[in-house]
Amino acid sequence: MTLSELFNILDLNKNGELSRSELHESTRLMGWHWHEAPILAVLDLLAVLKPISKNNFIAYMTQIIEDPHGPFGKVLLNSPHFLSSTASKRTIISKEKISDVHKMNKKQHGFKLNDKTCNDIISLLKHTANLDVANNYQDFLKNLDTDKLKIPTDNAALLIIDPQRSFTRGVWMKSIGSKAELEIKPIQLAFEKCAQFLNKNYRLIETMFTRCPFPPCSYDWDDAFTGIIDTKQLYFIKPGNSVLFPNTNGFREWVESFINDGKKILVIAGCTLNSCVRVSSIETQKHFKESKLQVVVDLSLSGARASRFLQSSLYGGLSAVESAVREMIGAGVRVTQSVQWK
Repeated sequence: MTLSELFNILDLNKNGELSRSELHESTRLMGWHWHEAPILAVLDLLAVLKPISKNNFIAYMTQIIEDPHGPFGKVLLNSPHFLSSTASKRTIISKEKISDVHKMNKKQHGFKLNDKTCNDIISLLKHTANLDVANNYQDFLKNLDTDKLKIPTDNAALLIIDPQRSFTRGVWMKSIGSKAELEIKPIQLAFEKCAQFLNKNYRLIETMFTRCPFPPCSYDWDDAFTGIIDTKQLYFIKPGNSVLFPNTNGFREWVESFINDGKKILVIAGCTLNSCVRVSSIETQKHFKESKLQVVVDLSLSGARASRFLQSSLYGGLSAVESAVREMIGAGVRVTQSVQWK
């Protein structure tokens, strides 16, 4: 099959352009899965602001084929992160208009936690695991002095790691097995809390996201974010645990940009706490050390599998989450139970 023929198959309405909706529908119909997931991710990002023309599609795919780094190489330099300074600018509202934006957000978006009895991770662990697990984790956090941290909105940015439906309804969740619904509850809670936060603060705080390459139907934002995240919201492709890979995904440039704007704090949240959040926060803290950037991890907006809160001999009697928190703190990352934006 030639690239021209492939485009014609993906272009469902035959108008010579490939939109994001067409891309997801046509790749689903073609049975794209893990093998094709990186291509889907790249094409989705390249089509965020406008549909991809046939000529550009062929050029992008040719670049992927010829690049030894494939979809995680130079083709990403065609993304809006690099091609348009206007597109790369974050939509931040002036302080004078904050009240108007709050009214707009509340008017446009409704939000409700799925389980009102579990409004934080401690109550969730009591509800889904057992009292000892919840108490042990609570005591662990108290001993580390991870109380609430006040951060000024004009001095910080927020990065939410992989808030995708794959972790709560898609292929990642299903790969866990029979205990999947129980295992993903802390992640689901974290996404709901992130959505609740964005419902009030989207456009008011410098915010970006990452996405892992997943097959169609698992790649999109988690359902909790429906109607909240803008359809043209940019993001960083993150195929592994670290947001710094690939180095062409635009993350470094984004951080350098907000540092140049006077911001010195990056708050990280999302999933999962003991892997992607841990690795991304530690490596970001290390990479931007000379820039005096302080990375902060907000535990109230971060999640991990339920079993990762169980203490284990693999981590010296700590849980995987507790071990991750210790590792982040040891690397200079500031870990807090929740950030209070002011």
